[in-house]
Amino acid sequence: MRISARNALPGKIVDIKKGATTAHVRIDVNGIIVTASITNEAVDDLGLKVGDKVHAVIKASDVMVAIP
Repeated sequence: MRISARNALPGKIVDIKKGATTAHVRIDVNGIIVTASITNEAVDDLGLKVGDKVHAVIKASDVMVAIP
């Protein structure tokens, strides 16, 4: 697979919670949890399950910076 997004972080799915139409897929990326909101249909089409190795692909036009 080739993709234009520059931020593809390898990780492992640790949780999938399906809602009415949208699923929250939690991915462990080196100890940091990244949550993806995707359709339930996408979860089913991709056959996603806990333990799968995946990439969290981040594509955004804006990045915000916060000071702790």
